[in-house]
Amino acid sequence: MTEHVYTIVVGVSPGSASPTALRWAHEQATLRGGRVVAVRAWRTTGPQATPSGTTATRVPSSAATEAEATSRLVADVSGVLGDDHGVELRVVRGDRRRALLDAARDADLLVVDAPRSMASAPLFAHRLVYAAPCPVVVMPPRISGEPETALEKAGWAAVRAAGSAGRPGLGTVRD
Repeated sequence: MTEHVYTIVVGVSPGSASPTALRWAHEQATLRGGRVVAVRAWRTTGPQATPSGTTATRVPSSAATEAEATSRLVADVSGVLGDDHGVELRVVRGDRRRALLDAARDADLLVVDAPRSMASAPLFAHRLVYAAPCPVVVMPPRISGEPETALEKAGWAAVRAAGSAGRPGLGTVRD
């Protein structure tokens, strides 16, 4: 019988490198004598169109795309935690939600940064929480220091406007 090692799976975004999620997971694993598994999903990109509308003749291979995803993950984790981080790195072909759920199958905890764009991944964290086989920690943008996006600002403005619509005096600022 093998001894269970406390395992934290972290989703590492190719856009932000998920620094807050990585640091927090690494601290928690260190406190518990556990390990961290950093996961990034990748997909083969399609051929790019040329200005004439035809597709380019050179299509990136799956092996090249996977190698690039791996090297970027290595660089991102090292950039956040340093070169001697001791984190296990996994690049998984396919959908990021499925990659994280599969990696978390035997994990004790799953950590992700909140999606940075509400338009590109509606309810990503919500869907992840309901499907995960372990507890999920979602790092909100305010904790990670990410600036509020234009879409988030517009979203809150719409909520405030809807809440004060038809109510004289609400929503106006007086000196």
